[in-house]
Amino acid sequence: MRADYGTLASVIASLTEDETDEVALMATVVCELHHADDRFDWTGFYRVTAPGVLKIGPYQGGHGCLVIPFARGVCGAAAREGRVQIVPDVEAFPGHIACSSSTRSEIVLPVFGRGGRLIGVLDIDSDRPGAFDGADAEGLSAILTSVFGAL
Repeated sequence: MRADYGTLASVIASLTEDETDEVALMATVVCELHHADDRFDWTGFYRVTAPGVLKIGPYQGGHGCLVIPFARGVCGAAAREGRVQIVPDVEAFPGHIACSSSTRSEIVLPVFGRGGRLIGVLDIDSDRPGAFDGADAEGLSAILTSVFGAL
């Protein structure tokens, strides 16, 4: 089953209405996303907790890496460059951090709050190669902007 981002956006909007706590919002978003698409093997947020540092936030799936510097991995690249990273084959990504041996592809999106403040990144891993595309980036970005853009 592939995610219907329009329906997901509506469900998430109704669940998060008037909530301003970033962690509560992340937990709700990640739960809804993770269970909406069977390509999503690991779904979670890494939060900016210090300059150049991401720490694990709410997630669904197996254990994730606890700390990721902006200088390393796909999550670090998304945070550092401020743009979506779509990696069809994690083995081909220089500096990929293997938090799970089952991950074959991933998409990582920067999460911005009010005024363009980087809050963290949303990381979705798949156990399938080439699982993500531009439609995923567009749908997920719209949800993130809707939920976190005014914080």
